[in-house]
Amino acid sequence: MIDALPIRHELRGLSAYGAPQLDVAVRLNTNENPYPMPPHVAAAMAASLAEVVPTVNRYPDRDALELRASLAAYLGHGLDASRVWAANGSNEIQQELLQVFGGPGRRAMGFTPSYSMHRLLALGTATEWIAGVRDADFGLTPDSAVAQIRAHAPDVVFLCAPNNPTGTALPPAVIDAVLDVAPGIVVVDEAYAEFRRAGTPTALANLEGQPRLVVTRTMSKAFACAGVRLGYLAASAEIVDAVQLVRLPYHLSALTQTAAKVALAHVEALLETVEAIKQGRDYLVTELRRLGLPVAESDANFVLVCAGVWVLRKKRPDLDRPFRTPWVPVVPILGVVCCLGLMATLPGDTWIRLIVWLLIGFVIYFGYSRKHSRLQKELAAGGAGSPPPGKGGMRGQPPR
Repeated sequence: MIDALPIRHELRGLSAYGAPQLDVAVRLNTNENPYPMPPHVAAAMAASLAEVVPTVNRYPDRDALELRASLAAYLGHGLDASRVWAANGSNEIQQELLQVFGGPGRRAMGFTPSYSMHRLLALGTATEWIAGVRDADFGLTPDSAVAQIRAHAPDVVFLCAPNNPTGTALPPAVIDAVLDVAPGIVVVDEAYAEFRRAGTPTALANLEGQPRLVVTRTMSKAFACAGVRLGYLAASAEIVDAVQLVRLPYHLSALTQTAAKVALAHVEALLETVEAIKQGRDYLVTELRRLGLPVAESDANFVLVCAGVWVLRKKRPDLDRPFRTPWVPVVPILGVVCCLGLMATLPGDTWIRLIVWLLIGFVIYFGYSRKHSRLQKELAAGGAGSPPPGKGGMRGQPPR
């Protein structure tokens, strides 16, 4: 048990972040690009890596200048290497930002439900985390964001464009409003930016004249380079200089830098799969809505669907029947069986043990009876906590 070690008190009881990695034909839980790298790009990358391997006895380019120049050229918007920084995934980028602008006595804020790693990165850097809230349709308006920022005055604000896990776009007006009132830096996480629909802007367009704005991206999604682990930011040259105060020495290996540069040299080939994914996403949204399921508008490579009881009841009234059967008595019967089997585990008089276990069985029965009654009322009202979607988008609880 790690809690037996003298770890920081705020880390006790936590589990390491990470989605299950399963050897299955279709993986949906990590939002990777499902298409393998095109053979000619893979061959070019292998050839370049073969040239670098004999030199790995030397440290890599500490500042990754060639890579940063290639990233700036890809992003456009008048950026150059001095305004781009790269690290091992956008998570390391965001951690470095919190090390510089967060820390003990400082606050970071995000608007949930959103990317859960932001909170964990804040925790790891001893930065207080403020969980802001979104509207009922998972959207975020300028007025709501401004009010919450004024109430908490965070040193770091995280915005996701598009948001994860909802896939919804972030209106540019929200970024402008947040920049006007935020006392510290504003980080726009654009991990899925390449999947945005036509006409959806990028926060890169807001960088000019905004010295406290940071846009983070990754090559793990659209570029099909999740195994390379390359993330980067675009910001003012001053922020790039500040982040280098906390960078680890030679943090990007020569192999990572080489693989990323080859990928950037084959942008068109790699991003062809992005168009295929977007077409599949839009088709999925259309077909799910045809079935009567409420689906959030998505600018990512995933879709958030609300499949509450009210939807099932609307499409299949016969599915209500199991909820109308007297299934609850099964619970106390099982409870009594368990009691009789476990009575021997309690010390003392047999009657005392029997009374204790009967009390436990009554608590279980009472709890499930109330749950059953509440479910029946919700069904009669139209669904278990999931009212039909309004014009503003879907309703319901987040999937996490």
